[in-house]
Amino acid sequence: MILAEFDNWARSFLEIDQLRQIDDSLNGIQVACSASKPIQKMAVAVDACAESIRRAHNVGADLLFVHHGLFWGKPEPIIGSLRERLKILIDSDMALYACHLPLDKHSEVGNNARLADLLELKDRKPFGIYHGISIGWSGVLPKPAKLDKIIAKILPDGSAAKSVIAAGPKEINTVAIVSGGAPFESLEAIREGIDLYITGEPSHSIYHYLIEGGINFIAAGHYATEIWGVKAIAEKAHAELGLDTIFLDIPTGL
Repeated sequence: MILAEFDNWARSFLEIDQLRQIDDSLNGIQVACSASKPIQKMAVAVDACAESIRRAHNVGADLLFVHHGLFWGKPEPIIGSLRERLKILIDSDMALYACHLPLDKHSEVGNNARLADLLELKDRKPFGIYHGISIGWSGVLPKPAKLDKIIAKILPDGSAAKSVIAAGPKEINTVAIVSGGAPFESLEAIREGIDLYITGEPSHSIYHYLIEGGINFIAAGHYATEIWGVKAIAEKAHAELGLDTIFLDIPTGL
């Protein structure tokens, strides 16, 4: 398999072209390798930082697939950290592939879908309107649960959530999820009468709305809520394409 074939595979199920108008990320190939180079090993990571690029090179990856790429909606001068990241990629003849909102949104391999899978949500519905498109999911727990049990499921490594606001029912039935930096979508959850809203980052601006709206809120961490999509891509690429894959865990603590 060469990079162009990988790109065709990814675009066959990720809505890269469809979400182009609302996603600042340059989704798809951000840095190419040699056109004829075989893609045999793929590393996946949340962020295209210098460390993930170096680690991918050190494990012999031909391709690094990330959720947060290098290019976001406007031209940037190739200086400083960006120059160093690009230099490692080019010197290594390693490709960089990014997928932002299409990976959040996807119903099988998306960050939000995988979090919903961890909670075994039933009766799932699209949730979290962003520029007219839903990128998250809501649903019903298989049985009522308390906040601590839910936190243990979405943070299976035992790490602590960044913020927990217990302003809703003690026994939680309904949950809505939008990964990453989406605290304001909690207002949509309040309007829908959801018991618990899960995202990555908190915000002071929504605190009193949560209290007054009587909803539970978990900010589990931007990084922690967005490891799931790239892991799912690695599983899918291994199963369908036969690629050797590896997840590079580089937590930010945020």
